[in-house]
Amino acid sequence: MKLLPLLTLTFVCSFAPLRAEITAGHYDMAAARDTSSLETRVIQDWKPWAKDASIRQKLVEITVCEWWPGQKVRLPVTLLAPTTGGPCQNVIIGNCGLDLTKPASPSGAMLRLLKEKGVGIALIGMTTVDAMEPVGKLDVGMKEHFLKSKDARYTPAWIWGMSDIRALTAAAAEKDVFQPVKVIATGGSKRGVATAAAGIADERITAILPVVAPIIDPPGGPYVEGTRPAEITKANEQFLADTGAGKLPNVPTAAVDSLTNREKIRADERITLAEARGAGWTDDEIKAASTLAWEVCRTTNYLPALQKRGVEIFYNEGSNDNVGPGLRELGRRFPELPVYVVPGGQHGGAKAAGFLKQVGSLPEVDENLYAFAEHHFFHARPMIAPPKVTSHWDNAAHRLQVTVTFPDKAEPQKNDLWWSVNRHPDYTLAMEYDAWESAPMHQTGPATFAGEIPLPGKPKTLDLITVHQHTANGSTLTMSSPLLRPEIP
Repeated sequence: MKLLPLLTLTFVCSFAPLRAEITAGHYDMAAARDTSSLETRVIQDWKPWAKDASIRQKLVEITVCEWWPGQKVRLPVTLLAPTTGGPCQNVIIGNCGLDLTKPASPSGAMLRLLKEKGVGIALIGMTTVDAMEPVGKLDVGMKEHFLKSKDARYTPAWIWGMSDIRALTAAAAEKDVFQPVKVIATGGSKRGVATAAAGIADERITAILPVVAPIIDPPGGPYVEGTRPAEITKANEQFLADTGAGKLPNVPTAAVDSLTNREKIRADERITLAEARGAGWTDDEIKAASTLAWEVCRTTNYLPALQKRGVEIFYNEGSNDNVGPGLRELGRRFPELPVYVVPGGQHGGAKAAGFLKQVGSLPEVDENLYAFAEHHFFHARPMIAPPKVTSHWDNAAHRLQVTVTFPDKAEPQKNDLWWSVNRHPDYTLAMEYDAWESAPMHQTGPATFAGEIPLPGKPKTLDLITVHQHTANGSTLTMSSPLLRPEIP
């Protein structure tokens, strides 16, 4: 199946002057929905799950696309549904590993929704491009085609998004089991990129819950390796040197190897400055590539179209995650976008390397999927609106007084104020280890809560987040304010 570049959404990009000859990747949605091109190979047909006979599973391998002439991408998909009952009209699209020997097993909120609520599940085995078949060749061909064509269709974000889209097509092909009416796409990191890209492009998807995924700025740094600002590179080199020498008490020396290996994995999927120069790219094209490589998943550029469709959005991010930079800009430009920014929340990584608050493994993030599904699928609970935040500096007491008001009159049962002073810049490794403090907020009026931040000295910067837990009809939704940086006189 050849998926031709086709513009399916209005392209609203603030970086238009940098586009040069680089084009954003687009999806041919008619082809992506075509079940006849799946070329489905059944590995295990429908049968009861060994762990729970009330659930049935099917494992197939499908063609995601013919990425370029002669190169098909094929991935496994596990389908799960109740053993009895009619076709599933509520469906979740998620992700799993590349195992072709046995179906993937759901857990956490997904399992609860499947077992208790009859929600159908489609899990596609998607990972970094270098680990996808043909291993060692697919990522190389991707980069070669991007360099030659200047089409961001040949990027990880594009193929990840297409994977989720085609997983939904594979589910829809099972008409006796799935007849999707409402569809939530969800996933973390690269799978969060897939969630956002699929939600933007595919009108069958009615809600998205990306976890630790980029929203505004490129994840981890520029797509063209070698174009990172010199001050960031210098700061990161110094951080690794200080960490290796044991000079940073809150960062274990084991972090050096972990962070270095992570940077190499990211770099292997991207193109280098030398490669871009060798392909004849101009400076404007190099700058444009770092933006447009991720355009398919940049939700904020498509908000009018998504709102018109009625798509519900709920990002779960980490304040200390360099895959999701630009959170302050997000709060400034899109304060009404529903988010849970975890104070001190990090991306994945070894605990021995100091990654002790990984957003994707937090119980409240898993519970957020359950609560979001309860709201979106069944209207069983409200989706509270992001709070409005105001602050006042008390110079005499050296305290910042913070007040939040919920415009929808919500009154969460638990409310906390978090802050961090003198934070490191986005894209620095040190930012991932910035410390946060907290204090409870107290209700001062209808749908209004207040707290104080004591500041004995005068920091250069102060970042704050308010976090709110709202329980209704047996589920708890954890939401936050945007990440804010108020001015201190």
